[in-house]
Amino acid sequence: MSNCQINQPKASCGCGSEGEITDVQPTRKELTIDFMYLDLAVCTRCQGTEQNLNEALHEVGHLLSNVGFDITVNNILVESEAQAEQLQFESSPTIRINGQDIQLTTKESNCASCGTIVGEHVDCRVWEYDGKEYTTPPKSLLIDAILKKVYSTENHQAQKRKPYVPPENIKNFFKAKKAPNQEDCCNEKRSAQCC
Repeated sequence: MSNCQINQPKASCGCGSEGEITDVQPTRKELTIDFMYLDLAVCTRCQGTEQNLNEALHEVGHLLSNVGFDITVNNILVESEAQAEQLQFESSPTIRINGQDIQLTTKESNCASCGTIVGEHVDCRVWEYDGKEYTTPPKSLLIDAILKKVYSTENHQAQKRKPYVPPENIKNFFKAKKAPNQEDCCNEKRSAQCC
């Protein structure tokens, strides 16, 4: 049996085998990417993550399709603490591929743009890649994570998740978001800074 690849019908590559070409269609597999975030209107980290994810998918999309992967992207605005708990949402923004966070650890730093949404200090995700920290994931980090997931032989679904406890940062964000917006300079927190 020959491993000959023929580009034209009834062609010969010199290996002694001639035959019709059959177009081999790979078995289709599903790759689900969940992009979860607290805000896309104001948060620069969420906006940058969305942009870099779209660019990464544009670059690898055709390749993955050709090797049998159908990609579904779910953009999920996390709007409540209950939804965060249901999703086991650790930090904003989060990217999961087939249910697994692409970052093994959660690291955060102050996000001034999210702070303007609720008038409080808010921490958002810091992405670690190649020994450096980024406030938005580099496109190369995203491409690397996607390709690792596609070609990994490990069964990540079998990994146990630790019991979910809503992070204080997420709870505080939604608590502050529910509170009446007091932008006047007469509220207790701001009286020393204005008027």
